[in-house]
Amino acid sequence: MALPSIAIPLVAKGQANTSSHTSALTVTLLGTGTPIPRPDRFGPSVLVEAGGQRLLFDCGRGVPIRLTQAHVPMGQLTAVFLTHLHSDHVVGLPDLWLTGWLANPQFGHRTHAMRLYGPHGTAAMVSALRAAFAADLRIRAADEKLPLAGAQIVTREIDQGVVYDSGGVKVTAFTVDHGRYIKPAFGYRIDYAGHTVVLSGDTRPFENLIRFAQGADLLVHEVAMGKAQDAATSAALQRVLAHHTSPEQAGRIFARVRPKLAVYTHIVLSSYDPALGPPTVADLIAATRSTYQGPLQVGEDLMRFDVGDSVSVHSFAEYP
Repeated sequence: MALPSIAIPLVAKGQANTSSHTSALTVTLLGTGTPIPRPDRFGPSVLVEAGGQRLLFDCGRGVPIRLTQAHVPMGQLTAVFLTHLHSDHVVGLPDLWLTGWLANPQFGHRTHAMRLYGPHGTAAMVSALRAAFAADLRIRAADEKLPLAGAQIVTREIDQGVVYDSGGVKVTAFTVDHGRYIKPAFGYRIDYAGHTVVLSGDTRPFENLIRFAQGADLLVHEVAMGKAQDAATSAALQRVLAHHTSPEQAGRIFARVRPKLAVYTHIVLSSYDPALGPPTVADLIAATRSTYQGPLQVGEDLMRFDVGDSVSVHSFAEYP
């Protein structure tokens, strides 16, 4: 069953080509949300498929459910990459790890170690998860005869640079600026067959992102917006917005990078004053258009992008 559509369609000016074509990479927004618990926007996560490989970037709330809706068994993921260790980006990881280990091939049946790449602190997190779920691991291995190899996690803590290069698919991590205490935080560039997808991760405007995003076919970028009256009186909202990129700032980034298509995800439309309410998607588009007139899409969960000589956009309702 399709989710209710909450995205603004591509505007006519600079619209991306939505005709059918051969794609080099397929990008699926599994979750476009934030820590706010919303049924229409699950936790942040992006699936990139290229060269027969399935790469997952971040693993927020509900990602295993979205993977199942997208008909991608958790046990068939090639590797998982984390941008940073905020809870909303990793809270789905135990579910992905353990449910993907279960025997049912429709959603699990992982018989090999899960490969996990992330910033400093990732190995400690994995060690703590193994301790937290030690009883589950012991019981299922004995009772359900699940292979212990499928419950292993091979962890690599990364720095800026090429972190993955296999079968023609290259993943480059680059540092971004998510605030003083959230270091390192990464964005990712994925290159395959002459085409490029760039994922910003959570960040404020940062020159390093613009440098690594040059030549991108698809730029998937975070965004945060609050109403001016609300931000003027709420210190908590001010702190949130100070860690992210406003739509006006994002527009300037898009104008400099000039991707075939810019896409919003991790969409913060925040309100700390119930009387004011949050900004709308229409407000987000209008603010972006004050600094950018090129191809733009507001992402929604399970929206898919086929990236080749052109970029095509498919809502979940259009899936076969």
